[in-house]
Amino acid sequence: MFIYHRIKASYLTLILSLFFNLCVQQIKASVPIKITKYHQDSISLKAETLPEYHGNQISGVVRTVFQDKKGNLWFGTQNGLCRYDKNGLVYFLLKDWNGRTVTVHVIIEDKAGNIWIGSSGGIAKYDGNYFTVYHVYHEKDILTVGGLWSMAMDKKGMLWIGTTQGVYTFDGKTLLPFEIPEGKIDSTKGISTTKMIHSIIEDSDGKIWFATNGGTYSYDGNTLTNISKKDGLQSNFVNQIMEAKDGNFWISTTTGLFKYNGSSLTNITEKLLKNGESVGCIFEDRNGTLWFSVNKRDIYSYNGKVFTKIESKIGDFRLLPFTIYQDKQDRLWFVGLRGAYRFENNNFINVTRNGPW
Repeated sequence: MFIYHRIKASYLTLILSLFFNLCVQQIKASVPIKITKYHQDSISLKAETLPEYHGNQISGVVRTVFQDKKGNLWFGTQNGLCRYDKNGLVYFLLKDWNGRTVTVHVIIEDKAGNIWIGSSGGIAKYDGNYFTVYHVYHEKDILTVGGLWSMAMDKKGMLWIGTTQGVYTFDGKTLLPFEIPEGKIDSTKGISTTKMIHSIIEDSDGKIWFATNGGTYSYDGNTLTNISKKDGLQSNFVNQIMEAKDGNFWISTTTGLFKYNGSSLTNITEKLLKNGESVGCIFEDRNGTLWFSVNKRDIYSYNGKVFTKIESKIGDFRLLPFTIYQDKQDRLWFVGLRGAYRFENNNFINVTRNGPW
């Protein structure tokens, strides 16, 4: 594994670098942010007031689903944000600084119960009454042009943000770049850059992990460590990484699914996917069963011994999930193209604006 050390420049070196450009590391400059605040009532619309869409789907594309501590269900869609609670389904018309409807990729909750939303329009925080939106204004808008694709909050409350232009940290006030080595463009995807960050997690030891087009990286607060083809991955195009309950890591790539035990990699789908098909979204449920998608539309479960292919065809449509998620009622959600679906009694149920909730 290659290890990248972040060299702490001395005060003298820093002063000299300002004049002679000889600093051994990048000087981080904060990115200017504009903050706007909206009361929820000013940007909300009840689902029943909106025109029907393809069988009254929640949205044509649902990117993510999340259940907060109160039990409310949040959906990030191609055309904004919505929430289902005891009063029904409500849409929030979040927009970017140009007034365009945003695509919501990530929804998380902090310790105080604030909901954080990562979208093509930037970052928003919902405190139960107000949405505080953090916009970035400059020629190469890192949060809007290409968009924010991934986000995680560490135990200290720092947001780690993955974009098409790399990684940034945000403490609620200051947005700073965090350097990750560039990878390559994945020509099989509609949107891809050398700096693309597909997913970010914090593990149980406090390390931050990044899924990139140059393999996966982990950061322990001092050192950035790379795991890639040189270590046994068959592809450097990593779609997602997650920590399993047993402490191992699952890494989905464009040529299969790998297990990492901290020192070595195992291609667990080598016999299942003989042609090295792409593995997309992955999720481990509370029973320790792994769920994942292959070639976008094939869905499998893995109990540690046996792979089971799940029939995902509903009429003339086969599911194409972007996110797999388990709610507090232990129901599995598969959200993606043409809306939201739950897997119950070995069948997929389409959850529309009318439910079943």
